[in-house]
Amino acid sequence: MRIVFMGTPDFAVPSLNALVSAGHEIAGVFTQPDRPKNRGMKLQPSPVKERALALGLPVYQPAKMRDGEALGILRELNPDLVAVAAYGKILPPDILDLPRLGCVNVHSSLLPKYRGAAPINWAILNGEDETGVTIMKMAEGMDTGDILAQARTPIDLNENAAQLFARLAELGAELLANTVAALEAGAVRPVPQDGALATHAPMLSRELSPMDWGRSARQLHDQVRGLHPWPAATAVLGGVRCKVLRTALSGEHTDSAPGTVLQADKRGLRVACGDGVGLDLLELQPDGKKAMTAPAFLLGRPVPPGTILTKQE
Repeated sequence: MRIVFMGTPDFAVPSLNALVSAGHEIAGVFTQPDRPKNRGMKLQPSPVKERALALGLPVYQPAKMRDGEALGILRELNPDLVAVAAYGKILPPDILDLPRLGCVNVHSSLLPKYRGAAPINWAILNGEDETGVTIMKMAEGMDTGDILAQARTPIDLNENAAQLFARLAELGAELLANTVAALEAGAVRPVPQDGALATHAPMLSRELSPMDWGRSARQLHDQVRGLHPWPAATAVLGGVRCKVLRTALSGEHTDSAPGTVLQADKRGLRVACGDGVGLDLLELQPDGKKAMTAPAFLLGRPVPPGTILTKQE
């Protein structure tokens, strides 16, 4: 099948690889324009662009999708299908209607749950024990198109968003390749989404970062996992603002007030939460410093047991 692929970050690279490995003709790859990064602010290509060039595929980077440039390129490429994975741009109706088989998207949730920009993070933030990927036929609404295929996977209690991101990228790639094969064979039955069951996964922001010790230990554990690596959960310890990179549920029950430091020594750092359960802070990154274990942090800045931590404002 003749396919145009659209994607930008690491998440999309396995999907591009899967289509190439399946023997499809990749007529072109669309990805976002190069962006300045790091201290030197040099323009850096996206992971998808790097992979496409390594595969010898033509790359297109239109700044906009509604000014006619992208449509003109697609008309020349004349694909049977456009496959999209985390492209980061909204496709207008004239592009959605162009390919013979339409446009399909790899979405990292079990639609209609978690429509939007950050479905992996919000599944963890909300304490879900299962998620998955959906291949959908793209429509004008935000992730509202008909479902073509889905695959489910459990979320481990200690799995963070970066780890789940990597797993779902591979799961989505496999499901995309299988779905494209089924489309080619005319063996796909689109299933409309039930809008009444829809939930949303908006973009993340640093406003989500401060840890409120009045919440339950599980909610705070999910916050740390769901916001990793960005924007990261944060707490003030010994007067120092730290990113909290990794935690564990201790199982210890306590009558101490939420935010009370229960343990702070070479064994680790444990804090009482709103449900009377202790949360172990395992890995921290103080502002301006490298990531370190909690015992290493305590060597430089002791936080005595009995100290009551408050939510960073």
